[in-house]
Amino acid sequence: MSSLRTRDVVREIEGSFRRGAERGEFRLVEYSVQGDHLHAIVETEGPESLGRGMRSLGARFARAVNRALRRSGPVVRERYHLVVLRTPTQVRNALRYVLLNARRHWAKRRGSKALPGPVRLDPASSARWFTGWRSGSVGAAEASRAVDAPAVRAPRTWLLAVGWRRLGLLDPGEVPG
Repeated sequence: MSSLRTRDVVREIEGSFRRGAERGEFRLVEYSVQGDHLHAIVETEGPESLGRGMRSLGARFARAVNRALRRSGPVVRERYHLVVLRTPTQVRNALRYVLLNARRHWAKRRGSKALPGPVRLDPASSARWFTGWRSGSVGAAEASRAVDAPAVRAPRTWLLAVGWRRLGLLDPGEVPG
């Protein structure tokens, strides 16, 4: 299968997420599309709504990828990997990892922690709608210019809406470890 990070695939995925980012007690809060998988941060009220929401998200993801690539068949090979975020530090680290993951992979391929050129938000992620970029950063400026409807929903839990921010807003120039 070709990369999931192509413009057509990302647009199709975002359209699908836009229509299904909130389903009852399940909300897609942040995501990034990688070459062959998806990273997502979701909120849910419990294990049942998590299971239902992830099945729905996986099905939407697969249908969007198949539409964009004009193919059929399974897309998601395995179940999701669940990490329950319980502290502000864990949430901040998860947000950095998900929203800045493309920078991490780029640096890893080149064996460097410093990336040349201007900092840009990952177009295959929800970074352009993220409201937690450090003031004055490229991310904050890019996010303020986002004109398309978000494909994610605003968080409702204290940890995702407020708690992690006490540790400092994110810098889009960071390369997560």
